[in-house]
Amino acid sequence: MRDYSFSIFPNENFLDLRLYQYGWEQCAPLHSYGPFVRNHFLFHYVISGRGQLDSAGQDGASRLYELMPNQGFMICPGQVNTYRADENDPWKYVWLEFDGLRAAEYVDNAGLGLSQPIYHPLSEAQGEAVRDTMLYITDHNQASALHLVGHLCLFLDELIRSSATRRELRGGQLRDFYIQEAINYMEHNYRRELTVEELADVCKLNRSYFSKIFKENMGCPPQEFLIRLRLSKAADWLKGSVKPIGEIAALCGYPNQLHFSRAFRKRYGISPREWRIQNQIIQKR
Repeated sequence: MRDYSFSIFPNENFLDLRLYQYGWEQCAPLHSYGPFVRNHFLFHYVISGRGQLDSAGQDGASRLYELMPNQGFMICPGQVNTYRADENDPWKYVWLEFDGLRAAEYVDNAGLGLSQPIYHPLSEAQGEAVRDTMLYITDHNQASALHLVGHLCLFLDELIRSSATRRELRGGQLRDFYIQEAINYMEHNYRRELTVEELADVCKLNRSYFSKIFKENMGCPPQEFLIRLRLSKAADWLKGSVKPIGEIAALCGYPNQLHFSRAFRKRYGISPREWRIQNQIIQKR
């Protein structure tokens, strides 16, 4: 009888949201993982048993959290963490690793992050809905990439709606329209230099107000979003073409290949060349 399941997402051509790997495991007593730093968001939901999470907060200080069934924990990119199963009642959990241009926004909407990694559902039934959607993904690893990303969206919606720490979403259709206008403009002009002033002007908004509502809606400043967009485009080129890295850098708004490599490593944890090699290996599996 299996005590774990592990799958790697076969397709990374999604910008807003993408899966990386997912699975579930019935852990042995005191089984631990870490200390480790992830390059993407990683969410665990505790199905049964108990365990501990030791993670660094926004101030860098380490904090210890006790977890039980119907709770979860979010690990953020760049966050040092260790988690271990209880000695007498080791946990069984299901996990999803994901990222994308809007991932930070959705995690923030759930009220989760470096300073608040623990997920508490508003009710047991709502927590179980989150669990069931995650298990659906792990049990359908042969489904199409689009099907799985669709269920990733459902998972995030359920996570936000059920989280006891969720943020009350403000604004309305007009604000959403401005943000979408800015994103559309970035997607058509990311290859050249873009300033916050230019983006604000496209939306006919004051620069400071535009920056404020963009960060509130997207979870990061406009320039950081632009960097993520460029690097996501670069990852797609690295995966789907044999173009030289310098040419890909220029196509994605980085005329200086050294600057591109530094930005790529900061975002993905490895160099563009290493990412291309690893991604090709995943494709052959």
